[in-house]
Amino acid sequence: MVTAPGATAMVDIHSHILPDQDDGARTFEEALSMVRMAAEAGTTDIVASPHANSQFAFHPTVVEQKIAELQRAAGVAVRIHYGCDFHLTPENIEDAIASPGKYSIDHKGYLLVEFADNMVPKTMDSIFSRMLAAGLRPIVTHPERNPLLQKKLPELELWVRQGCLLQVTAQSFLGRFGKAAKSASDELMKRGLVHFLASDAHDCKHRPPLLDEAWRYIARHYGEETARLLLEDDPHAALTGADLPIAEMEVKKRKWFSRLRSKT
Repeated sequence: MVTAPGATAMVDIHSHILPDQDDGARTFEEALSMVRMAAEAGTTDIVASPHANSQFAFHPTVVEQKIAELQRAAGVAVRIHYGCDFHLTPENIEDAIASPGKYSIDHKGYLLVEFADNMVPKTMDSIFSRMLAAGLRPIVTHPERNPLLQKKLPELELWVRQGCLLQVTAQSFLGRFGKAAKSASDELMKRGLVHFLASDAHDCKHRPPLLDEAWRYIARHYGEETARLLLEDDPHAALTGADLPIAEMEVKKRKWFSRLRSKT
């Protein structure tokens, strides 16, 4: 597999590579194959983020143990990090606010937040305010694939102004999740609302842990600096708990709009 030019240190902040934890990798062998596939495509760091919802219980100690086992087998090709695909149940919300490190990436505060497809809580502004006050940095995952959030771009803009961040699935840009998801992905990019691209990988075939093709797409349409920002710089900040280079993002946004205007 050939990586995209320059795409040699990509960080994937959202994946379901841990075996027997949710609807992702089913076996240890499949998990190891996913990790190796990611490494071959240029990913150096990948966050294992099993679901925490009414169907799949999230146990931090078990997650840490599974990561350690997978890391030993994978060797040094990829660094595997702690995370969670956090669902907005009342119990989860209160637990995360009380223990900000429990669900966040490497316990550093950045929290992957997944909305249900059929409901957006009316008090979401308040919930996000409480999370932010507790030291969490919510990352709304794959809004482009959520049929409700696709229609709520003004709300997404307000949440970003509030301090939240957005993560788009890499393969949505490539049309792998349908026309609506691709259209929403490009619209979010045009509005300068995308902070991360990630694989949301579940297996090696249908939802693989690959980011290199999305790198090429972003580099072609928005510039290589933008690809690096969304696939390396911002995700790396999430691993360390550092602030995102928002000022740099604003410069990129101006370039995006300038380029888009020149094509119309």
